Amino acid sequence: MSRLQPHPQLQKVREALLELHKTLVDSERVGYEVAMGPISSPNHFLKLLSSDPWFAWLLPLSGLIVTIDEALDRRIPLSPNEAQDLLAQIRRLLVASEEGHGFPRSYFEALQRDPDVIFAHSRVVLLLR
Repeated sequence: MSRLQPHPQLQKVREALLELHKTLVDSERVGYEVAMGPISSPNHFLKLLSSDPWFAWLLPLSGLIVTIDEALDRRIPLSPNEAQDLLAQIRRLLVASEEGHGFPRSYFEALQRDPDVIFAHSRVVLLLR
């Protein structure tokens, strides 16, 4: 069985990462609406995503997706080392932890409460192998 070349692998991981991001956003929205009440409009939701502390823990994942998109869209193709570095950044970010705070802690909580997050996470992890 041949190993995927870094660039195609990165593209596939990016697609799975987008799915994971959407799943996390949807999951957090449900929690937010249970705690704070319904979100009045898509514009209000977008504002909450970008500035409300409830959703702030998702910013490292959003930022990494932007970094990957910029790398894939640039004129000079990614070198295998650059692609591997981005894959390593994804691996480092997607570590859940019951201890501490920030992304690892909130990611742990999302994995504990929402099976859809578990499925989306496992798709990314499988592609990172």
